[in-house]
Amino acid sequence: MTSPGGPGPQWGRMSPSRSVSRSFRGFIVPIGGAEDKLADRTILRRFVELAGGRDARIAIVPTASEQPDTGANYERIFRDLGVWSARSLPIEHRLDCERPTVLEELASATGIFLTGGNQLRLTTTLGGTEAARLIRRRNAAGVVVAGTSAGASFISEHMIAGGDEGGTPRAAMVRLAAGLGLTNKVIIDQHFRQRDRLGRLLAALAYNPFPVGLGLDEDTAAFIGPDNVIEVVGKEALTVVDASQLTYSAMGRVADGEPVSMLNVRLHVLVAGGRFNLETREAFAEEGPLAVDAEAAEEER
Repeated sequence: MTSPGGPGPQWGRMSPSRSVSRSFRGFIVPIGGAEDKLADRTILRRFVELAGGRDARIAIVPTASEQPDTGANYERIFRDLGVWSARSLPIEHRLDCERPTVLEELASATGIFLTGGNQLRLTTTLGGTEAARLIRRRNAAGVVVAGTSAGASFISEHMIAGGDEGGTPRAAMVRLAAGLGLTNKVIIDQHFRQRDRLGRLLAALAYNPFPVGLGLDEDTAAFIGPDNVIEVVGKEALTVVDASQLTYSAMGRVADGEPVSMLNVRLHVLVAGGRFNLETREAFAEEGPLAVDAEAAEEER
């Protein structure tokens, strides 16, 4: 059986982050929101470059938004950035995710962009559908996939679906759900510093410290490369919470609403140019060794 993404086996059984070909996985780009508000639009320009520049074909998934003009607004933004083809896909119901016209647009896209809104609208509409499987296949084959705000949360396998504000982790302050599954290495929160969301990101990691927590400020993005190295792009900061060396979590011992003790959690704050290696769990400032090595490699080319 074949699929709109090309010939092959039953793709839905494939690990989300695994590519069945020799091509590299595409970039995964969670954005903290408000990236469309400023004139320079640095993040969106970088996304467009990765998608092919003027020759890019951008498929916009506005499903998370309840505003009817969200898709059209992003079509205009991408055209203003010089993109030849940017189309908003009419995905409002689960049946829309199986329509040939929608699947054809996703199959031919060189960049896929998930807008903001309510991430539960994304999970309940796209979850388990052919459209979701196709987005994973396209990313595994090298297509860049970006999501802003709710779209950013939806990108990972484990998704923050909602929760309370505050800097201290508390039991039951965060709600989790299954996400799109492009990667299982991170769990993402957005509008991070603006909405005081450190506590709920810590709470999510207190349940299970396997993924790295990424707290994205507005107009800030984490460009996760095929090598699983993150580069920070944008005006504000990325907060990285690494609980891989966690020695104690009280999450299973306290009542709902009570503060949760967590021991041996590492936290990094990275600004534009900063990097974090998801494989080695090493952080580099914008002037750190990894950045210097990248510049040297560019000079050699």
